[in-house]
Amino acid sequence: MDLTEGTEETKKNRAKKNILWFGIISLTMSFAGLTSAYVVSKERPDWISSFEMPQAFYVSLVLIIVSSFTVFFALRSIKKQQNALGMFLLIATFLLGVLFVVFQFVGFSEIVASGYNFTGPTSSITTSFIYLVVLLHVAHVFGGLIALLVVIYNHYKLKYKNGKTLGVELAATFWHFVDVVWIYLFLFLYFVK
Repeated sequence: MDLTEGTEETKKNRAKKNILWFGIISLTMSFAGLTSAYVVSKERPDWISSFEMPQAFYVSLVLIIVSSFTVFFALRSIKKQQNALGMFLLIATFLLGVLFVVFQFVGFSEIVASGYNFTGPTSSITTSFIYLVVLLHVAHVFGGLIALLVVIYNHYKLKYKNGKTLGVELAATFWHFVDVVWIYLFLFLYFVK
């Protein structure tokens, strides 16, 4: 198919999806670079190989996986014009995202309680990397939460009808991306010590 084919709206929608995928690929490369630096840095003599993952990060993992299901079913419901169910699932996804962020900061407090700060004399290169990677991910989750708020507002205004669900599709795609990134980071931090 020629990328210049279709109506003006089709072309704009395709361009918006391509821009999102370009951003996702760029962000994926950023996280890959940071985790590569983590692997290289673990050869340092001051690396803490006995670091234990905070329990709150396990809760965050469950929350983010459940939110991936709720946003998937929200999109599906909206496409079927099941507006009330779609709204319920969008709000559920948003609340799960907020809880995810809360548990990330609970995890940070667990790390601090273990005696490791982000910087200063009680920090370590290990925990500084963990803080950096997790905070970068949380920043992207905030972006996803803002996108969800926009989608919730637009859905409330009944803007997603007659097959015009691009906004929900883009938000859901980005939300799935931040979910996959956290699963990757969690498994990476759990296994690479």
